[in-house]
Amino acid sequence: MAKIIGIANQKGGVGKTTTAVNLAAALGVLEKRILIIDADPQANATSGLGVEDVQYSTYNLLEHSADTKACIKRTATPNLDIIPSHIDLVAAEIELVDKEDREYMLKKALASVRDDYDYIIIDCAPSLGLITVNALTAADSVIIPIQCEYFALEGLGKLLNTVKNVQKIHNKDLGIEGLLLTMYDSRLRLSNQVVEEVNLHFPEMVFETIISRNVRLSEAPSFGESILNYDAESKGAVQYIQLAEEVLLKNENLVKN
Repeated sequence: MAKIIGIANQKGGVGKTTTAVNLAAALGVLEKRILIIDADPQANATSGLGVEDVQYSTYNLLEHSADTKACIKRTATPNLDIIPSHIDLVAAEIELVDKEDREYMLKKALASVRDDYDYIIIDCAPSLGLITVNALTAADSVIIPIQCEYFALEGLGKLLNTVKNVQKIHNKDLGIEGLLLTMYDSRLRLSNQVVEEVNLHFPEMVFETIISRNVRLSEAPSFGESILNYDAESKGAVQYIQLAEEVLLKNENLVKN
């Protein structure tokens, strides 16, 4: 049965979609069966994996207006499927409000495909609205990307409170998979200060892998490719493989224990 991991941060520009796409691609390269769910109306994970001609999307999944398997599309990356997003998803925030069990729509929709994958990665919207709550209710754990820049920790407390509220009300088993430091530049004093500060405040929660600023990583989405497809030798590709290996090791150890 797939482990479901949400990638969430209500702050934009922290490397959330970059992480969702490239962690998913790296896990696929490591021969795990992966489904990525684009739960962001901006649909950047969808375009970043070169997916076009979307007939069914996450909107249909949340509305239960299409079979889950009908929403799944193959990508050019080995072992990686996607449920794409569409601008229609904006309407779901409003349309779900009056529905019973509105926070559980995604969880219910994924039940029928969990056995088909090893990991399901959800790229959450940069907000703490109903769609993100659906993602956190469906997830086993959450990865929180934090950029190594000014105001890096701004909003983190709010997100952790949302996680606590979801744990209390909807999903008591939701855990923090880890905090991921992104956009790191070793030449900048500020970057190094952020790394120190995050490790000081959250010593047990931070991934060892740090994602550096990387031109190739920034270019890949405009070609509709993950960094593993675009430039497998780049620093970004190597670091996302390292992150994937760290996630696998952590979860294998959990299973053993």
